[in-house]
Amino acid sequence: MKRKKLIIRNKMKYPKLRELKEAVISLVTPAYTSPFPAREHIPEERFRGKPVVNEKKCVGCVTCTNVCPPNAITVSDDAHTGIRTIVRDYGKCIFCGQCETFCITGEGVKLSNTLYDIAVFDRSNSVETQTRELVLCSHCNAVISTKEHIHFLCEKLGPKGYSSTLALNILNQTMVPSSEDADVPVQDGLKRKDMFNTICPNCQRSVQVKMLL
Repeated sequence: MKRKKLIIRNKMKYPKLRELKEAVISLVTPAYTSPFPAREHIPEERFRGKPVVNEKKCVGCVTCTNVCPPNAITVSDDAHTGIRTIVRDYGKCIFCGQCETFCITGEGVKLSNTLYDIAVFDRSNSVETQTRELVLCSHCNAVISTKEHIHFLCEKLGPKGYSSTLALNILNQTMVPSSEDADVPVQDGLKRKDMFNTICPNCQRSVQVKMLL
């Protein structure tokens, strides 16, 4: 029994000697970390830094909001003003790159490999806000999506996009002069003619059910 205890004690000495050796080596060798901020840090090519939004390519579809693990991206829609507000809090961002991976345009947001020093004393300085114009149902005032989103889908689908009356109406509005209005106000409830107005899928379904009955 005593012999076994002695063997165990001798075995426990070896890890301690190994750790002591590593400690001595670390004292006499240079650090592995970058000397930033004393000297400029040059990240690797695939370094995941701050997510940078491309205003021209972002359509405000909120896909990035749905896939953001720490909920660093939040969206609020105001049906009265017709504005969608997208808030990005980089203080919560974990730089996972999910927003870039699942962006439907592929160019709406990109993780920069040069913007990495985003630490601030005031957390409000790490919050960025973005707005997009909403498309609202002309009957129930429900939020459909953003204009940029629908235009992107029409361009992506090509001729197939003309099969949607909603897409047709949005495209029609872009071709009509600003002094004219392509929509006819919905009066006396939904009717067959209202299918060619800007209405949400639920109202569209109600019109089709009425036509069948």
